Amino acid sequence: MINDLLVSVMLVAGTFFMFLAGIGVLRMPDLLMRMHATTKAGTLGAGLVMLAVATHFLDAGVTARTLAIILFILLTAPVAAHAIGRAAYFVGVPLWDKMLKDDLKHRYDPDTHILGNPDDDKHP
Repeated sequence: MINDLLVSVMLVAGTFFMFLAGIGVLRMPDLLMRMHATTKAGTLGAGLVMLAVATHFLDAGVTARTLAIILFILLTAPVAAHAIGRAAYFVGVPLWDKMLKDDLKHRYDPDTHILGNPDDDKHP
């Protein structure tokens, strides 16, 4: 009884966060914010659904697989989002027009595709 309730809560919460990730893709104004929404909410949603699966079956093999899936998602989603965001910035995908600060603007050389060192500004 309590197991089914716990599984249901995790499934509903997981699908809610995945739904929020989908809404974030539609509502956010630029690529970097869309990726942030999908990475954070999607990872949490998928993790909760996998925990619900492990809790429902209560089998060592299923639990090991679900924990491996959660670990894989936690390791790959942020790295992939960072790589895609960096590539998008380097090729010139426009940022949101109301962006207040762009820390990379004066550090990135578009000809060589090299980022300057933050310490370069401190020591002339």
